[in-house]
Amino acid sequence: MKTAFITGASSGIGRATAVALAQAGYQLVLTGRRRERLEELARTLHPVPTQLLTFDVRDRAAVDAAVQSLPPAFAEVDVLINNAGNAHGLGPIQRGDPQDWDDMLDSNVKGLLYVSQAVLPSMTRRNAGHIINIGSVAGHEVYANGNVYCASKAAVASLTKGMRLDLLPHHIKVAEVNPGAVQTEFSEVRFKGDMQRAADVYKGFEPLQAVDIAEVIVFMVTRPAHVNVAEVLILAAAQGAATTIRKE
Repeated sequence: MKTAFITGASSGIGRATAVALAQAGYQLVLTGRRRERLEELARTLHPVPTQLLTFDVRDRAAVDAAVQSLPPAFAEVDVLINNAGNAHGLGPIQRGDPQDWDDMLDSNVKGLLYVSQAVLPSMTRRNAGHIINIGSVAGHEVYANGNVYCASKAAVASLTKGMRLDLLPHHIKVAEVNPGAVQTEFSEVRFKGDMQRAADVYKGFEPLQAVDIAEVIVFMVTRPAHVNVAEVLILAAAQGAATTIRKE
């Protein structure tokens, strides 16, 4: 049975991807900061074999220790889904909060690097593996007040291309999925618990759901060995660009 390692599995796209990959026949390493949510997800997936790791991707030592703690049956990761990340705040750069900047860059960029570096030895040793980084439409077009978040996702796009080149000799596929407007906890985190403001983001149109992204990921990882779906942009039908949305 192949092993999929998913960061940020406790909610949103990560959780939906866990469910979809379990249905596709993978055993799972589920990681996140909220242990109780991971445990609830594992119960939902039973009897699919799961291993739970609780850590913050921003903490390199914690990432390394967690990956090294995996039992042999889960240690050889076939698919890595770098999903953990966040957006904090939405405002002009001159009024930005440096703590928000740190949180986004540490999670979206450095966290991806820490997890990838910890998991890669088993892939390079076997000359096999598949890495999918969750980017964003924001990584391909900057929008007003999105400054640092957009920059962090642009970094994910560049890292994905760099990783694909560096890992090509090891037969490791590297790809990126770039979602548009997906109705998850994303806006609740961005607006720091302002539930009304978060809900307003998705009013007047039908946004993507986490399962839509998960289904694309399953398609990507189940292609034949000679195929790498290297980059996908997935938007709601009502969305023409990052901030251009047709609302009824």
